[in-house]
Amino acid sequence: MKFTGLYCIIVGLLMLAQWIFFIAAGQVPELQTEPIRIGFHLAAEAATALALIFSGAALLRKRAWGRSAAMISLGMLLYTVIVSPGYFAQQGVWALVGMFALLLALDLVCLRLLITDTQER
Repeated sequence: MKFTGLYCIIVGLLMLAQWIFFIAAGQVPELQTEPIRIGFHLAAEAATALALIFSGAALLRKRAWGRSAAMISLGMLLYTVIVSPGYFAQQGVWALVGMFALLLALDLVCLRLLITDTQER
């Protein structure tokens, strides 16, 4: 579970850092054009990031609830990595679309590890 725990923490921290950077750099024009929609989106992204960080820490600390929490947070991330690339594909930023594809693959690997470990217990 070490890989999954570290993956959750790293991705959660990177999500928060990415949004802080984009907002600080003025790279989120939707704050002016669609403030309500982007507000809800940012709330969902922050919830996903925090869930990943806390569940990853729980996995590394071998807390009983860590597996269940990680499955939920990885499910939240699964939605994000499926829906978010559309924005970048629309803009033709294919490197970021590829990054989301890699995150999707790693998310599925982590979910498989959690499911397999649960079945073996």
